[in-house]
Amino acid sequence: MGDKSTPLLAVLQLLRKYNLKGTEDILRKEANLGDVEYENLDLPEVELASILTAHHTESDPYSYEFAYDSLKKFVESSLDIYKYELSTLLYPVFVHMYLILILYDHTEHASKFLDKFGPEQEEYYQEDLNRLCAVKNKDQVKGNELAEIYSSNKFQVQLSRDASTQLKRYLHEQKSSPIIINIIKNHIVIDVCDGPGRTQAQVKSTLGGLLGEASRNENRTKVYYGLLKEPDLQILPAPIEDEEEAEETPDKPKKKKAKKDNIFMKKPKSDPNAPPNDRIPLPDLKENDKIEKSKALREAAKRVQLGPECLPSICFYTLMNSGQTAICADICDDSTLLAVGFNNSSIKVWTLTTIRLRGMKSADKLQDIDREAGDVLVRMMEEKDRDTCRTLFGHSGPVYKVAFDPFKTMLLSCSEDSTIRLWSLQCWTCIVVYRGHVWPVWDARWSPHGHYFASGGHDRIARLWATDHHHPLRIFAGHLSDVDCIQFHPNSNYIATGSSDRTVRLWDCLTGSQVRIMTGHKSTPFTLAFSACGRWLASGGGTGEIQVWDLSSGLPTAAIPPANDSPIHALAFSRDGTILASGSLDSTVKLWDFAVISDESLNEENGNGATAQKEDKFLLRSYATKNSPIKSLHFTRRNLLLAVGSYEGSL
Repeated sequence: MGDKSTPLLAVLQLLRKYNLKGTEDILRKEANLGDVEYENLDLPEVELASILTAHHTESDPYSYEFAYDSLKKFVESSLDIYKYELSTLLYPVFVHMYLILILYDHTEHASKFLDKFGPEQEEYYQEDLNRLCAVKNKDQVKGNELAEIYSSNKFQVQLSRDASTQLKRYLHEQKSSPIIINIIKNHIVIDVCDGPGRTQAQVKSTLGGLLGEASRNENRTKVYYGLLKEPDLQILPAPIEDEEEAEETPDKPKKKKAKKDNIFMKKPKSDPNAPPNDRIPLPDLKENDKIEKSKALREAAKRVQLGPECLPSICFYTLMNSGQTAICADICDDSTLLAVGFNNSSIKVWTLTTIRLRGMKSADKLQDIDREAGDVLVRMMEEKDRDTCRTLFGHSGPVYKVAFDPFKTMLLSCSEDSTIRLWSLQCWTCIVVYRGHVWPVWDARWSPHGHYFASGGHDRIARLWATDHHHPLRIFAGHLSDVDCIQFHPNSNYIATGSSDRTVRLWDCLTGSQVRIMTGHKSTPFTLAFSACGRWLASGGGTGEIQVWDLSSGLPTAAIPPANDSPIHALAFSRDGTILASGSLDSTVKLWDFAVISDESLNEENGNGATAQKEDKFLLRSYATKNSPIKSLHFTRRNLLLAVGSYEGSL
């Protein structure tokens, strides 16, 4: 009520002028107008008439088509240096004009307005307009998800200072028709930036979000994207070296030993972009975890250095006779186990080695085991109960995601039944059910350091959990639609989420706040992957495009255009960070030269997106399966690429 130039205040002054005391008191009471504001009603007659005339103009259905056509001509006649930025105003103005016509009960005019100007909007907005056209009267606005989002939130537009000046000059000339002025004032936030106007490619690279672009202020928080200092494992080199010597030929023991000493004994350089190790509490490594870590380091010593001249070998696991029933898959960190979630609510776990999966002994036999023995976990297992596959039952709906913990002792799963389940890979049973989501849970992922995991679902909220808490530790709210995918940063301090609102966001696990919002996707992102160094985030979209984001700035550094419209459901970085692998529903695995992408991003001062011509330069190789859409990709510790797909029959 602080702004006097509103129709409500103008009506109050008009009632007072004609001494309509009873009506005036009722309106004051309903508007909660204080005495001070009421006494200061002193609008000039000219302004009073202007406000009431404008209100009348807003209710005229023919004026909207004229106003939008005028704005469109203004944008098209502007210089190229301003045109592409100013064109970002057309879509939000168009949407709000349509909704205003609906609210004024001009349904026939609204339908004609939509048919005339709707096809002119950008291709990635057409699906939204198809959902919006279902609103045919004002009673349906509240029931339409998209209409509610646009009514209760402001669309974000970035303009250079010169483009903003051009817009102000145009709006000043349109004072007699204030429709566009009021829409921009009430429903659009214009973020004015210093510097020259952006090119068409730069503008296009950040467009596509449900509510426009991210504002500059939202991406100013410092992000510690560096990696944590690894724990000291110097106590373990001796047995590992002995094992290596047994594997190697006798004529090269010293050379191999020296290489191992370097890996275990050298002190890693401190990363200036890394968070303090105690920024968030991480679990202490158990003795078995330290052994597993040391094995991982030993495997890393044998890692193949990948590049354009040395592409990874690919081992493809095909799920036969599964039809359309297999939904998701995951391979554990040491590449020995494969888990698959099915639409009949079951989960299957296969061994990928010759070592069979053993069950646990009965309760009577477990009482006789020495709990203090070093090999107690081995003694717990039944010798006779061995199998290549285990089936887990517990969910009451399709299983949308399965994930192994970093130490291969537990499995996480989420389902349409709105629950997340934690399974023991020793007793092969569900040990905890986490309830917090009220709608289907689309994704759940472990922290790289274990103990914590994150989930996202249809309720538009991401949650951070710990295995020893029934309730979430953090709730990340801000997305305008489903949280379709989620991923932990390698340092476990941040969580990335991708949503149907076509944004990718980064959240701080310590504070629970949003530190990055990244716009540029033209379709829903379905999968996320962090680079090995932690600085880059790759996301795969529903129409086959791949976006690469720089976490230091929140800007897109590369946009790999789609070869076709098949959604990308799997992304994986090689262990050395030089290769990015993508898997899509068109049954292909593609390898991208990420070293080139990252080098160009670092060298270009203004790297706001890649053009379509760069696809061939980035693409190293494409591999086609017979007809098996890719469900999961995983690089082993030695940089062998493992892929999982479900065979869907002959084409």
